[in-house]
Amino acid sequence: MHLTLLPTELQILRLPPHSPIDPAWLAAPFFSLTRTDEELSLVLPASCTVEGAKMEPGWRALKVAGPLDFSLVGILAQLSQVLADAGVSLFALSTFDTDYLLVKAERLEDAIDALQQAGHQIDRRR
Repeated sequence: MHLTLLPTELQILRLPPHSPIDPAWLAAPFFSLTRTDEELSLVLPASCTVEGAKMEPGWRALKVAGPLDFSLVGILAQLSQVLADAGVSLFALSTFDTDYLLVKAERLEDAIDALQQAGHQIDRRR
């Protein structure tokens, strides 16, 4: 599998479920939003400010080369198992085309080493 390290440090945020969506978030180079009955969950660059949010800073993202066909099985499971075996926790995101593995910045090199040892290619250029 080929993965690309995204250049931007990210943060994961939690707001109450019916919080308004700030149009400024849409301009971010990387942004993800999920609303459930329990929360509004955001992934935004570390440089973004979100008032009143519970914040978990210091994340980096590895993008799986895509697009991935929906019939493919076990890609995220295999990648997450490699990281689990290395003791690296992750926050996974999926889009229509691909998957993203977010790992804490201080564990990034451990994650990259483990993935490379498992035979995956990591592109640090971007």
